[in-house]
Amino acid sequence: MPEKSLAEVPASVRELYNKGIAALQKNNLDYAVDLFVEVLRQEPALYDAREALRATQHKRAGAKTGGFFNFSKKLLGSATTLTKGQLALRSNPKEALQVAEEVLNNDPGNASAHQLLADAALACDLPRTALLSLEVAFKFAPTDRRLAEKLAEAAGRTGQRGRAEKILRDLLAADPSDPALNEKLKNLLANRTLAEGGYEKLADGKGSYRDILHDKDEAVILEQAQRTVKDVDVAARLIADGEKRLAAEGDNLRLMRELAALHEKRGESARARHYYERILAVSGIQDPMILKAIQETHLAEFDQRKGQLDSSNPAHTEAAETIRNERLAFLLEDTRRRAEANPTDLQVRFELGEMYLKLGRVTEAIGELQKAQSNPNRRIAAMALLAQCFAHRNMNDLAARKLQEALKEKQVFDEEKKDLHYQLGCVLEKIGRAAEAIDQFKLIYEVDISFRDVAAKVDAFYAAQG
Repeated sequence: MPEKSLAEVPASVRELYNKGIAALQKNNLDYAVDLFVEVLRQEPALYDAREALRATQHKRAGAKTGGFFNFSKKLLGSATTLTKGQLALRSNPKEALQVAEEVLNNDPGNASAHQLLADAALACDLPRTALLSLEVAFKFAPTDRRLAEKLAEAAGRTGQRGRAEKILRDLLAADPSDPALNEKLKNLLANRTLAEGGYEKLADGKGSYRDILHDKDEAVILEQAQRTVKDVDVAARLIADGEKRLAAEGDNLRLMRELAALHEKRGESARARHYYERILAVSGIQDPMILKAIQETHLAEFDQRKGQLDSSNPAHTEAAETIRNERLAFLLEDTRRRAEANPTDLQVRFELGEMYLKLGRVTEAIGELQKAQSNPNRRIAAMALLAQCFAHRNMNDLAARKLQEALKEKQVFDEEKKDLHYQLGCVLEKIGRAAEAIDQFKLIYEVDISFRDVAAKVDAFYAAQG
């Protein structure tokens, strides 16, 4: 559902929109809100109406005042409506858009409503709409990493690739080895190369090589050969051009990064690794981001080997297990190597601790995760894993205390916070504190009945009460 302009919607919708603008200009704000809401009910992709509604909501809010009782009622109503919107988000993001607007009509600065609206808009492929709300939500929580990632995604999807790159690089500066951030940045750089080179037009058939090739004779040759856009591997063309430039320019680190990212997009892990290793050699710096990228190319090769196995072969299970063990051994050794190369890199400490825990090496896991707690971007996740370590050793009082500490620091009630409450409930159950345990499960139940087996636990509790 791509976003639409006024020219792309029916005349009846345009008429409603124009009436809304007239009402806004006359300061008839309640009527203007009603009109814009109706326009968006009919055409949720009409960005102009969304922008006009937001301006009207803020103007109306500034003109109204209310006492404490009204404010309390508004908060209670917003919380109930937002819960409804979160449930709708999974199955019907269009409905979630409308629910978020219901809250914003009464409370246009509600950060949770803006986050809900942004999630629903991204799910509906409305990046400009998402960006409009993410800007507001991010002002309220400028240190929220997940919000920043969504802001980068929306900026990239609206063509603001430079801004998206800056956001991702700022995040990576705080957490240089994060694999998900590295992947997002690599994809963004590759897509930016496609766009800046004019190759996006080729990919969707709207341009020609004559528009982008510096050598017009080459364009003529291609035209004479009647090569169509669909027959051209755009990434391969970019790689060939990039390698020519690299040969002429020498050790251009940015170009090497782009070439590595393009090879990764084509599944050519060994070639991508060649460029990443060349970057290390040229720069002389054990860059955590590059070391992580090299690790990922190795892991991709293990996955490719596993994918090439013949599932009908009787030896398939044994061969797959061999590859799995080789992959795990490599991952552990490489993560250790990265930790030695950058002993203060707390992201690598987190990864190493997580891996030790998976392998059942709890003492080593505790040591690494205690260090990783100092990383503000991994602090809560590290505390959650530490609690698991303590629980593995039946140190349940320490596990409960660590989870309670994490919950005090976790502000947003997202999946991570649900998991913390769930873990705490399980630990409390384990040590016989059933009443406190069920309180943790009920907190989750109130906002997400589908989370794990929370519904069964809470229903069983109330059934036992008669």
